[in-house]
Amino acid sequence: MSIEGGVIAVIIGRAGSKGLPGKNTRRLLGKPMVWYTIQDAKGAGLVDRIVVSTDCEEMKSIARGENLAVVDRPAGLAGDTATVDAAVRHAIETDGGEERIVVILYANVPVRPDGLIDRAVRKLIETGADSVQSYCDVGKHHPLWTSTIDLSTSTVTPYQANVPYRRQDLPERFLPDGGVIAVRRESLFTSVEGEPHAFLGRDRRGIITPSGSVIDVDSEIDSDLAHVVLTRRLSHASAQNLRDADSTQTQSVQATRPTSDAT
Repeated sequence: MSIEGGVIAVIIGRAGSKGLPGKNTRRLLGKPMVWYTIQDAKGAGLVDRIVVSTDCEEMKSIARGENLAVVDRPAGLAGDTATVDAAVRHAIETDGGEERIVVILYANVPVRPDGLIDRAVRKLIETGADSVQSYCDVGKHHPLWTSTIDLSTSTVTPYQANVPYRRQDLPERFLPDGGVIAVRRESLFTSVEGEPHAFLGRDRRGIITPSGSVIDVDSEIDSDLAHVVLTRRLSHASAQNLRDADSTQTQSVQATRPTSDAT
């Protein structure tokens, strides 16, 4: 299926990370973390082209090894204060493409549900929205249960007064999970002072992912969790391949088995 105006995916990742140094190229099951995002982008049927924007030399090499276009992310857009939208706008302008839909993917998200990127693009087209972002349920870390703590006195003050006592009674709330952002080009290039998310436009839509199906790696525990999930996926895939092979062999045997002549 081809989308009018075209769809470009921009994978972004910085070399510097204070929380988990080198996270974008850290190995998970023998593959650099960014490799998983690259495969997700390649597997998206609605993505026409992929560009990788980074200041990390190893990440550039990985991208080129996957035959992808690479944009050198300048130092001014690779520091701790750099914003996602500024980095993506730079990548689009430098690349020179004319695609009307931009898919933003983070290099440090090695786990996404199958088909998530295409879901976001389809939702963008179907609704006519300015942007579509993936969200997950906040679960037990609900904003109504958050508090502030005075570090000098240890006094606890609820951040917001709330009535629900049980988790099951809390109203649904969702958090951007980092899985995907699909945005129209004109929205991406909208910058408004004092509105850090102006690039998402006015009409913003969301798609919900199952709990734990997107893993955004920013810490050691995130990396460990991603390793467990990817290992489980590999195990399930191997088991399915064995079942498929057994089924094929059984069918082959049945097809070649001689039949007795009627007497």
